[in-house]
Amino acid sequence: MILSSNLGYPRIGSNRELKWLLESFWKKEINEDYLFKKISEIKKSNWIKQKKSGINYIPSNDFSLYDHVLDMCLTLNVIPDRFNKLKKKNILDLYFAMARGYQNGKIDLKAMEMTKWFDTNYHYIVPEFKPNQNFKLSFYKIIDEFLEAKNFGIKTRPVILGPLSFLHLGKSASKKFNKFNLLSKLVPVYKQILKLLKDFGAEWVQIDEPILSLDLDGSLKKKFISTYKSLSKNSPKILLTSYFSSILPNYNLLKKLNVDGLHIDLVNTLNKDLDKILLNFPKNKLFSAGIINGRNIWKNDLSRSIEILRKIKRRIKDDKIIISSSCSLLHSPVSLDNERDLNANVKDWLAFADQKLIEIVFLQKYFNSNFLIKSNYLINNSISLKKRKNSKLINDQKVKKRIKSINSKMLSRNNKYFLRKMLQEELNLPLFPTTTIGSFPQTKEVRKLRLKYKKKEITKKTYENFLKRETKKAIKFQEKIDIDVIVHGEFERNDMVEYFGEKLKGFIFTKFGWVQSYGSRCVKPPIIFGDISRSKSMTVFWSKFAQSLTKKIVKGMLTGPVTILQWSFVRDDQPREITCKQIALALLDEVLDLEKNGLQIIQIDEPALREGLPLRKREWNNYLNWAIDSFKIASSSVKDETQIHTHMCYCEFDDILDSIEKLDADVISIETSRSNMELLDSFKAYKYPNSIGPGVYDIHSPRVPTAKEMKILLEKAKKYLDVDKIWVNPDCGLKTRGWPEVKKSLKSMTSVAKGLR
Repeated sequence: MILSSNLGYPRIGSNRELKWLLESFWKKEINEDYLFKKISEIKKSNWIKQKKSGINYIPSNDFSLYDHVLDMCLTLNVIPDRFNKLKKKNILDLYFAMARGYQNGKIDLKAMEMTKWFDTNYHYIVPEFKPNQNFKLSFYKIIDEFLEAKNFGIKTRPVILGPLSFLHLGKSASKKFNKFNLLSKLVPVYKQILKLLKDFGAEWVQIDEPILSLDLDGSLKKKFISTYKSLSKNSPKILLTSYFSSILPNYNLLKKLNVDGLHIDLVNTLNKDLDKILLNFPKNKLFSAGIINGRNIWKNDLSRSIEILRKIKRRIKDDKIIISSSCSLLHSPVSLDNERDLNANVKDWLAFADQKLIEIVFLQKYFNSNFLIKSNYLINNSISLKKRKNSKLINDQKVKKRIKSINSKMLSRNNKYFLRKMLQEELNLPLFPTTTIGSFPQTKEVRKLRLKYKKKEITKKTYENFLKRETKKAIKFQEKIDIDVIVHGEFERNDMVEYFGEKLKGFIFTKFGWVQSYGSRCVKPPIIFGDISRSKSMTVFWSKFAQSLTKKIVKGMLTGPVTILQWSFVRDDQPREITCKQIALALLDEVLDLEKNGLQIIQIDEPALREGLPLRKREWNNYLNWAIDSFKIASSSVKDETQIHTHMCYCEFDDILDSIEKLDADVISIETSRSNMELLDSFKAYKYPNSIGPGVYDIHSPRVPTAKEMKILLEKAKKYLDVDKIWVNPDCGLKTRGWPEVKKSLKSMTSVAKGLR
């Protein structure tokens, strides 16, 4: 008999309960007991929902208060020395200090670094390792949650991040130190965890090793073999999982590993690759078929999935097959059930986490029962897919024609950077020019008025007058502290992608389609369902208004085509390249409109450029070619005197610096404060020719950096970069921060820049 499983369920709650609980706790509006009581209710609801849907293998320890990698840091005692002062305090204080930083009296601690989880828009906390790392089991969350579910009558399959992936995802204090040398110290703690799980009655454990989706060298492959030989002793049965990419390149390794089952991400596995895997799949191993896409929101093509599963059944016995999600449903919104206002045609094409559970269980039942072969569910699925394919909502011939008109002239500026830099001296900017990344705090009042406007409780004029007042205040503040290049604050924008999607044809929006980005931060990605075009300007009104309020230069602010693509749920019926270039053409129209209306500096943010890089290196060139072209389509048609900025954050640049140079932005601003300017090593070694704004202020932490800290960072930057190419700015936008901390931090930032001049 075929069974079903799920690799992980969304943590945030059906109405983002986790977000509201965390933020109330941080503000001291609720106490720890109340927090844990409500958290337990979210977990219980998740487990019961999965059980009722018919899932056989339900995960535990997939929940986290902030991030599952941070959970492992605490579990394994990977706590940076600077947090030793907090070890005797409440464990939650320590946990959140590691994630968010800590400021209380004389104790002032910087948060741990944060970066992207593989090629997703989820952020994880980066473990920090040292040569004498003392691993020990110091946090029993994985055991506690298994027992907690058991108390609710649900026997779960605990999930744990594997030891090799945990080490890979971290960073070592010294570049000379190989963090994988710590493996022999780490494995005994994992063995201790697995033995405890077995003693408490766990039959299976799911060990996630997502680095199996990467290109592994020979020494790392040997470490996999020895590690799992050791872990398999006195342990529950091990299901080894990887996701986001085909396992074929590492399949010969996987066959040798001493584990009881292998999870195959079939969404990212070509048919010909699956044929090779099935040819000699080990008879003693369970085959977990990840056939339901955990990362996108389109209905599964059940007929196609049935054909793939039939192929698997021809090679593997039913009692060795599990039907599953391709990856954790962490990356999917919770449920479609509350989306009552969504266009009915488009809604019929979608499946969120709860609907994906139904799809998994249907496929399981289909093969375990003859009664489902002519089921209405299967027939309706086929009708829905056919309607989508032929829908007039999707296809726009004008857009398709314009894509074909893209030529080489649209892909480059008139002159090289060094000539443009000379022309841009007319901007009269000082050394170390100061600016921000774009957004200013979205206060309760801003969010309240936006909601009232959406509900039609106030008029458009009332709302716009409010936004004008907020914009004026932001401009006056920036003038007061003497920021050199001003932004309008983006008070009219709910989200840097959603705002643009709302003004472009081909996008649709949910009310409850939230997914976790990090901690309490949730995003509601737009859905790209059709061809994309711009019917009217999107940002000109507010940029012009802001420029009319000041003699200083105001930056036009846009989100780039790759980031809009990456941070949306993207249509799966055409290549992503085509969709990205459609967005780029719409942004090109906006850029030229901004320039015509007097904006001398235009920023096109691309924080997701690195995130979109395929996990396998052999696929990099193809992606980078069309991603770079998309940015250049949007940015290259302006005059040389117009300065183009871009912004990137929370990613590794080392291996794509040549591509960043090809973007040919006049100025790039990057995140460097958490990493202590480490990223600039790469830019110096590469001799990056254009200007750089290395972030001096970590905006993802509530702590206020001192002027001394910022000065130290900029003094470091001077060692890496020519002084006439250094800009001074925060790491990212300031939307999620509060005004008091923003004002203090930016005052320090501008005073430090003036001092350096």
